[in-house]
Amino acid sequence: MGDPIRRPGNPKVDNKPKSKISASRKLSLKIMLLNRAMEDLEREKQERLEEKNCYLKEKHPPLQLSGLSLEELQNLCKQLYSKIDTVDEERYDYEDKVKKHNKDINELKLKVQDLGGKFKKPALRKVRVSADEMMRALLGSKHKGSMDLRANLKSVKKEDIKQEKVLTSEVGDWRKNVEAMSGMEGRKKMFDAAGGGQ
Repeated sequence: MGDPIRRPGNPKVDNKPKSKISASRKLSLKIMLLNRAMEDLEREKQERLEEKNCYLKEKHPPLQLSGLSLEELQNLCKQLYSKIDTVDEERYDYEDKVKKHNKDINELKLKVQDLGGKFKKPALRKVRVSADEMMRALLGSKHKGSMDLRANLKSVKKEDIKQEKVLTSEVGDWRKNVEAMSGMEGRKKMFDAAGGGQ
């Protein structure tokens, strides 16, 4: 079944189907969704803050400094300093691991993009380049002289070509040639034919 024919008087075809939800209702729904999202974000922030405080209370209880002598305070400072060193080392190790993982993730993303074929090869244009220009591009200023290959070719006359064809077409039965050229008589014939007997 084909598409209905468009006519100016046909309202079913000319008008797009109207949405069942009015514009004001859509706007109020969007506002409600945004408010809900904002509330969820605030709740998540509060939960994270509470988790952080609970973790800190477990790992590091509040210090009681009242009633300690000078030596005890110095020992406490040394202990705190050593704890700070170990925490800094751990933090450095974790940061290094995160950087390494991020680098690996980026490399894998690039590999996936390459496999997906997102990078298209550009269409190559045909360019006419003479042999001299190509040699100059490859060798730079070292290239001297011309590469006119046609100048070095041997010129061949049409008569020479016809004679070669006649000579090749005269080849007959090879057995007769072998019998005629065998022995000293055959060598003498070859010598005479070459013009050596004059």
